[in-house]
Amino acid sequence: MITRLASCSCGQLTAQTTGDPVRISICHCLACQRRTGGPFGQQARYLREQVTVSGTSTAYFRAGDEGPGARLHFCPQCGATVYYELVGLPAYLAVPVGAFADPGFPAPAVSVYEERMHSWVVPPADAEHFP
Repeated sequence: MITRLASCSCGQLTAQTTGDPVRISICHCLACQRRTGGPFGQQARYLREQVTVSGTSTAYFRAGDEGPGARLHFCPQCGATVYYELVGLPAYLAVPVGAFADPGFPAPAVSVYEERMHSWVVPPADAEHFP
């Protein structure tokens, strides 16, 4: 069984995952662009029991464009988001793929809010696409 370690920039906050994520997606919404500082957010969704968190986090609640929103957990020292709770989906935790710092991480299978996608971004052709 594969084990991966996500962490903040300073290493104080970590999320260790076991097994494969149940979903890997990219989100082009403006809130994800602001959260990541990039053209989209990429996240891996895991069953809560697949994730072990260590360290201290500060939480920020962000309302969703659709749905009830998310509670983002970030390091109070360096500010990097390491995981978040999907309000309305309590059985899951999401981990930003960049927190794994693993160029071999699997590609996303879902792409959402594509109407807000930067014109030069090309999601995987075989991903599910949602406007």
